Amino acid sequence: MTARSTRRTAAAHSRLAAVGAIAVAGALILTGCGDQTKDKSTTTDNSSAGSAPLADKLPASIRDKGVIRVGSDISYAPVEFKDDSGKVTGIDPDIAAALGKQLGVRFDFQTGTFDALLTGLRSNRYDMAMSAMTDNKNRQQGVDPTTGKKVGEGVDFVDYLQAGVSIYTRKGDTKGIASWPDMCGKKLAVQRGTVSEDLAKSEAKKCPSGKKLAIQSFDDNQEAETRLRSGGADAVSADFPVAAYAVKTSGGGKDFQIVGGQVEAAPYGIAVAKNTTQLRDALHAAMNAIIKNGEYQKIMEKWGVQDGAVKESVVNGGK
Repeated sequence: MTARSTRRTAAAHSRLAAVGAIAVAGALILTGCGDQTKDKSTTTDNSSAGSAPLADKLPASIRDKGVIRVGSDISYAPVEFKDDSGKVTGIDPDIAAALGKQLGVRFDFQTGTFDALLTGLRSNRYDMAMSAMTDNKNRQQGVDPTTGKKVGEGVDFVDYLQAGVSIYTRKGDTKGIASWPDMCGKKLAVQRGTVSEDLAKSEAKKCPSGKKLAIQSFDDNQEAETRLRSGGADAVSADFPVAAYAVKTSGGGKDFQIVGGQVEAAPYGIAVAKNTTQLRDALHAAMNAIIKNGEYQKIMEKWGVQDGAVKESVVNGGK
C-alpha cells in the first residue's frame, strides 16, 4: 500500500503485525503511477449482467454502461502494477475482477498519480479509487493531515485489507536505522500523499535540534527507490506489502532490507464520493459476497497477503 493518506494517512500505531508474516514466511509470490493527465487504462474481465447476482444493486447509469472507472496508481507492486508484458496485475485488479462477476460490470483501471486520485474522484474523472489507499478519518472528512484544515469533500471507503508501513534501506547499509526515531538526522524518500509521508512529517517534528529528518517526496514509490539505490537517500518508507515485494525482487533480492517493525495498522479501502451511496453499497455487498464464496481468500493466498485478509468488509472502518 499501503495501501498511499492523502495515499494512505494515519497516526502511529502498529499497522499490521499480521501482514508482517508475509515476508517472514517467505510467502510473497508478489511481493500507491502514471501521469494524471495520461489517458491510459486497463480493464478487468467482465461478466454479463444477466448472470451477475448483484447487478441490480448498481446505479442504473453504471449498470447501463457496464463499466466502473477506477483511479489507481499503477506502480505499487504487489497491490497494482504492470507485469513484464505490460498487463496491469496485482491484488487490487484481481479483487476488482472478482467484484465484476458479482456486479456484471468491468473495472477500467485508469492510471493517475496517487496524490491526485481523490481530486479525480471528486471531479467525476473516476467512479472510484482503488490504490492501496488507507481508510482514515482525515480522508473520510476531507481534512489535510498536516494542517488539520478541511480541504474538500470527504469520501467513503469500502474496506478490504489490513496493511502496515515499513522502512527499508540498502542491504547491509542500514545507517543505524531500526525504528522511526532513528530517522532523525537522516534522509527519507517517500511517495507523495501517502501515509508514509504523513508519518515522516509527524516524526520530523519530534527530532532534536541539529538532527533534522530530511523528507524527499516523489510522485511514485519507484522514484523513491531509485533515490535510495543511488545513495541520495538513507531509507524509503512504504506500505509493508510494497516494501516486502521490493526487498524480495529488486536486484534479485540484493538491493534492500527491511529495518525495524511495522507501524500504522489500518485498512485499505475502495474510495467513492460521498454522494454515490448506491455505488458504495453495491461494492460493499459484492466485497462481502466474494469473501463468503471464497474468491477473496484465493486472491489473498495468491499474493501472499492472507494474514492481512479481513473476515468481513465494512464501510469507513478506518480511524
